[in-house]
Amino acid sequence: MTLRDFDAGAFLRNHWQQTPLVIRNAFDHWSNPIEPDELAGLACEDCVQSRIITRLEQAWELEHSPFPESRFTQQARAPWTLLVQSVDHHVASVAALLDLFRFVPNWRVDDVMVSYAVDGGGVGAHFDHYDVFLVQGLGRRRWEIGALCDDDTALMPHDGLRLLADFQPTEEWILEPGDILYVPPRVAHRGTAVGDDCMTYSIGFRAPSRSELIEAWADDMVPDLSDSDRYEDPRLARQDNPGEIGADALERMQGMIAEVLLDQPRFARWFGQYNTAPKHPEIDWRPEHPASADDIRRWLAAGTPLVRNPASRFAFIRQTPSSVLLFADGHCFACRDDAADLAQRVCADAQTVVAPDCAPATLELVAALFNEGSLAFDCPD
Repeated sequence: MTLRDFDAGAFLRNHWQQTPLVIRNAFDHWSNPIEPDELAGLACEDCVQSRIITRLEQAWELEHSPFPESRFTQQARAPWTLLVQSVDHHVASVAALLDLFRFVPNWRVDDVMVSYAVDGGGVGAHFDHYDVFLVQGLGRRRWEIGALCDDDTALMPHDGLRLLADFQPTEEWILEPGDILYVPPRVAHRGTAVGDDCMTYSIGFRAPSRSELIEAWADDMVPDLSDSDRYEDPRLARQDNPGEIGADALERMQGMIAEVLLDQPRFARWFGQYNTAPKHPEIDWRPEHPASADDIRRWLAAGTPLVRNPASRFAFIRQTPSSVLLFADGHCFACRDDAADLAQRVCADAQTVVAPDCAPATLELVAALFNEGSLAFDCPD
């Protein structure tokens, strides 16, 4: 499945983080990746985050997973929507959707949320702080677009939902299966199912806030800072007024902070690990039995391809023409030469074949990634 007649360069120039775009009949051949019953089954599992949002006459009701199976056989009281997060982590056909949007760097990808709604179901008017592609899977959905929002935009009082208090749509479309709506950050939008069995795939992108980055970066740095590394002023001059905090002192103290914050090599290593940390660390993807070097060599000799775990996050940072830092699920691997080539290939491709006569460092890298659950061998059943 591919995007048909889609110019990624033109999209990035003219729409990305700028204006919404509807792409009609976007795929060469659209096939809905997951059935409603399978989605409901995921929502019943303890390790899957999901919600049911019901639109009542004067309010919105929010329920959190896991749900009993009987929840989906109850008589509906009002229009409702099931939202299941990170479905790409559990269903390969849903994860394959992400390959269509690789014109955006992998490190920006968050996950694929899948929604199922009955007639009239939706989550209300809202805005997101990130870009999203909304792919219509089954049924039909009416999408309304409104104004650009900010932190001062009025919200309805609700503990679990951030719904707009006053939504005035300016554009409206009804999406059919295989249509896509792109919505930039902070653009108000509302989706409403038109008929039953409405499924939408929300491909969201990560957009870390300045406060998140500063807090997480500082939390990582502070344990390594020495308590004896303190402010000094050996050439202290007498001040006219002892109550003044002098400009020289302020500059020196700010410089103490900036020297650490602007350590670019350390920041690069930290951000690679931070950005690729598992979204759901409570799920252990490691194989039941770790593989030995002999096991790895045997699979490679058989030509068995390596496949990425759909739940794993991979990225790399180039250091020299022949070396990179590979990041996988929060781990950092320094790679050179043949291993660096493999690192770049597993970041780019969902499936990779490794030569059986690869260098020892490459074999070691494959074993480490396999035993962490980041890569697996696509062995026939």
